[in-house]
Amino acid sequence: MASANSAEPDYLPSTVQGAVKILVTGPFGVGKTTLVGSLSEIAPLRTEETMTAAGAGVDDLTGRVGKTTTTVALDFGRITLNPRLALYLFGTPGQQRFWPLWEDLSRGALGALVLVDTRRIEESFDVLGQLEEQQIPFAVAVNVFPDTPSHPDEELRAALDLLPEVPILTCDARDRRAAYDVLIDFVDHLHSTSVLELQR
Repeated sequence: MASANSAEPDYLPSTVQGAVKILVTGPFGVGKTTLVGSLSEIAPLRTEETMTAAGAGVDDLTGRVGKTTTTVALDFGRITLNPRLALYLFGTPGQQRFWPLWEDLSRGALGALVLVDTRRIEESFDVLGQLEEQQIPFAVAVNVFPDTPSHPDEELRAALDLLPEVPILTCDARDRRAAYDVLIDFVDHLHSTSVLELQR
């Protein structure tokens, strides 16, 4: 079966000897599934379910025009970083009722890329709190929607109560090149802080 982003087969090259794990997380409807899909070299595994009337009082769809599905377990994608190393992307569900899955999803993760929607910045507080509680290194990636207001990094850092060493990045999760640029910047950050030692 052909992969989502190339003509290469889905299986992992026989030269790959190791793998690293990155979480893609953030609040409900921020673009996590889209980002994993943009990055993955294979057709991503998705566990999306159609939203029903039963969730009307639970999932706030305000400002999320056209959203009809939600991730109920995880998204999974893969990138071959070099002939010996693969990177696995695990997208988390955004709603608090699915947070019991986090313990398993975060086990062994080197870090987390946190997608943020600046139109609803307060929705990111609980996710950031979870990562800090679990002591998972992370970077914030502002997902740019058509009507996303622009804010200086200093304002975002203050609004999200981020430590100075937490990177603030910007991307359009729908754009593969932009998604890769954010991931590269994040992996470089992990490497520079000695969290990740890439095999050469």
